[in-house]
Amino acid sequence: MAAPVCVARIGAAHGVRGAVRLWTFTEDPLAVKDYGPLTTRDGTRQFEVTHLREAKDHLVVTLKGVATRDEAERLNGVELYIPRDRLPETDDGEYYHTDLIGLAAVTTAEQPLGKVIAIHNFGAGDIIEIAPPQGATMLLPFTNAVVPTVDLAGGRVVIDLPQEIDGDDPSAA
Repeated sequence: MAAPVCVARIGAAHGVRGAVRLWTFTEDPLAVKDYGPLTTRDGTRQFEVTHLREAKDHLVVTLKGVATRDEAERLNGVELYIPRDRLPETDDGEYYHTDLIGLAAVTTAEQPLGKVIAIHNFGAGDIIEIAPPQGATMLLPFTNAVVPTVDLAGGRVVIDLPQEIDGDDPSAA
């Protein structure tokens, strides 16, 4: 069975009737209601969105069974998951981060680099993090130039290591 996929994180309570702020990790934030029951990673707790509305940079949601501010406050920071098979299929060249985690990373010359351990986005585009068997992890732009091949069926990504990094001029030190 595939690992569950984190689609949202509960934030602070909103109001006095049990509503919470919700940050979604889905392309369409409102789709979080369409995925059915949301669970904690270990599956021990289940939540159903009964009402949602858009706010400035998040959603405000009401969860079934959460009726007071105290109950809502206790949920702050809880991540919500769904089974991978509930997500829609991706288009060509699009990938769910969860599908990339754990893939082997190799160079264009088929030399092993390590494993993909994370995909980050700090606001300027996706970054792929690769952990070699030893040493520090590598953070590389997740672009077609640097990652020309994603082979989900083969369990690997091909990395075309950049020769230089913009701004990396040792003579300027």
